[in-house]
Amino acid sequence: MPLTINTNSSAAAASYNLTKNQDSLQKSLIRLSSGSRIVQPVDDAGGLAVSMKMESAIVRLSGAQKNVQNATSFLEVQDGVLQSAGKIVNRMIELKGLSDDVMKNSSDVENYNREFTDLQMQIYDMASLKFNGVSMFASKSNGGAAAVFNSKSFDNTVSVFVSADGTSGPVVSINKALLLSALTIDTDPTKIGDGTAYSSALNGSYTGVGANSAMTFVAEDSTKTIDLTDISVGVFTQALENIATLRADNGASMSRLRFAGQEMATQETNLIAAKGRITDVDIAAESTHLAKYNVLVQASASMLAQANTSADIALMLLR
Repeated sequence: MPLTINTNSSAAAASYNLTKNQDSLQKSLIRLSSGSRIVQPVDDAGGLAVSMKMESAIVRLSGAQKNVQNATSFLEVQDGVLQSAGKIVNRMIELKGLSDDVMKNSSDVENYNREFTDLQMQIYDMASLKFNGVSMFASKSNGGAAAVFNSKSFDNTVSVFVSADGTSGPVVSINKALLLSALTIDTDPTKIGDGTAYSSALNGSYTGVGANSAMTFVAEDSTKTIDLTDISVGVFTQALENIATLRADNGASMSRLRFAGQEMATQETNLIAAKGRITDVDIAAESTHLAKYNVLVQASASMLAQANTSADIALMLLR
């Protein structure tokens, strides 16, 4: 091999290896310090794209889970009101029984009737309650027509999206309970017990008794109330059964939301794990690389120093 001064190929090779090993060492240090395998897009362009899409899905799932939790809270508050309404109807039945006592005179019956009147207005006020500005009870269907209890074609629902796909994914529909319609009962003796209810009498304007007439237990004010003497125990019982049905519907929606929330939590966990497999650094393997490149950098620097001294031989010959 010729001995030259202008070109020191050994020093150039040692310098190249030192630079390459130094870059690898720095990258290994950054990976270990950040915990991420993909420091720059060039490290794994495809993996970076996939991990970004997964990250977006994880964020959307987290938001959807919060929406499910809020919907569950909505149903819990709604059920609390329905429970109170059931207690009020039970009290109404009790008042009806007390008023039927032969030992009570007309003044006693009127006293019972005053409480009965107040309870009708209380239920009306309860049916007007809202959850964060959203009404919990409906009198109109989504299409604008009067909402009718026990009629799926005239329901009023709120959609809760339970996936990372939003409107294009699965939806759980929760009901705005039809409390007003459920407490409007057809007093026709041939229909009591079949769940029939009419939403046309929501303002308490129906006061007649007999075939083809409706009776409502809710009233906006005292001028639209009914009296204990206008209604039978069987109608009270039907109203109570209707409230029980509303609570059952509420519980079914809550159960579905619970399972939907659990499913999304599972999806989120699996997506986080999948994203980690793409982006997270293997500490054991990378620490091995760190040790390797640390030794190589030191060796390269040492060899570069020795390569730079090789020209001394040429100087010895020139003396």
